[in-house]
Amino acid sequence: MIKNFVEELQWRGMVHQTMPGAEEHLMEAMRSAYIGFDPTADSLHIGNLVPIMLLAHYQRCGHKPFALVGGATGMIGDPSGKSSERNLLDEKTLRHNQEAIKNQLAHFLDFESDTANAAELVNNYDWMKEFSFLEFIRDVGKHITVNYMMAKDSVKNRISSESSDGMSFTEFTYQLVQGYDFLHLYRANDCTIQMGGSDQWGNITTGTELIRRIAQGKGFAITCPLITKSDGSKFGKSEGGNVWLDANRTSPYKFYQYWLNSSDEDAKKYIKIFTFLTQEEIEDIVKMHQEAPHQRGLQKRLAEEITTMVHSKADFENAEKASNILFSKTFKADIKTLDEKTFLDVFEGVPQAEISKDELSQLDMIGALAAKTNFLGSNSEARRALKENAVSVNKEKVKEDYQLSEDDLINDTYIILNKGRRNTYVIKVV
Repeated sequence: MIKNFVEELQWRGMVHQTMPGAEEHLMEAMRSAYIGFDPTADSLHIGNLVPIMLLAHYQRCGHKPFALVGGATGMIGDPSGKSSERNLLDEKTLRHNQEAIKNQLAHFLDFESDTANAAELVNNYDWMKEFSFLEFIRDVGKHITVNYMMAKDSVKNRISSESSDGMSFTEFTYQLVQGYDFLHLYRANDCTIQMGGSDQWGNITTGTELIRRIAQGKGFAITCPLITKSDGSKFGKSEGGNVWLDANRTSPYKFYQYWLNSSDEDAKKYIKIFTFLTQEEIEDIVKMHQEAPHQRGLQKRLAEEITTMVHSKADFENAEKASNILFSKTFKADIKTLDEKTFLDVFEGVPQAEISKDELSQLDMIGALAAKTNFLGSNSEARRALKENAVSVNKEKVKEDYQLSEDDLINDTYIILNKGRRNTYVIKVV
């Protein structure tokens, strides 16, 4: 059964522009649509989640999604909003990246189904690699005028007086290559729709123009808004750079934290875009959040949905536990259940000091706080903190006569010291 895809996108705030007739075209029958993904890394990042969700909703509405890995275009560089060209990838790297990207997309798209609308992954390198330059300018280039190409915003922005870099011929022809992808998929797979971010409108409409002029057919464009954060900072970036979908690049704990730390305004927008929750479910969550905003129920549900989807239920539960661990009443038992990577994520940026196992057996609390580690400025400051009952080892209060031992080790390596509620230190025993 076909559901209204454009309507679904509209209430979620995921429509920027649609070509006239696209909605009616989609309601007539199952249609094929595609979105392109850049394969220059072996992981997508959360900036790619909007186009991924577009394809996922598309499939859920009864249509057939194609994920195009831009093996050929990834070698060139897309001029829209990017000032520098990309590196040329060899084919082996390209295939590795393609496989990794498909595995990530499989969390959202059904590639295995035997239904007519099963998702498919294609790579434009497969049809571009044998295309000679002379053939391309003869069969494709002659159909699009330089005036038409120059009128595109992505081109105008790059060759404007504000840009000192200008634009290479390679990048200038990018829209023709992307346009040809649409024409190829139209002919080979009856693909009538291309989707993407609002910055892709110019490239997509070049494709619809090629379909009209060369194949005498009709193609459609649908774009979504580029995601912005309410505080003006860039969506998809953390202090450490991109937030990746690959657990080895961005741990599930850090991934979970990114969404958990969203502002109320952003979380209200994100939960519509990045989850499959229904309109009614989201309205209920927002209402509950407004009644008790300090509990951050909206952010917690958003982080749960998206971490489970990108990683797994177990990864979400581990990340949630790690997030709550500092306030846990059973801290010592709970902290020992974290793997070392998550432990280090939780205590990232906390001052650390290294000591040997031999030193541990001789280490009194004054040494642990000052003499051996310099956590506190002096032995007298350490003694004063201990007298004031302000010091804890693994969240349990200790006196000056406490003797550290291997029983205190977390993951056989770490001891957490606190002075008061705010000052945390880590001893690493090597």
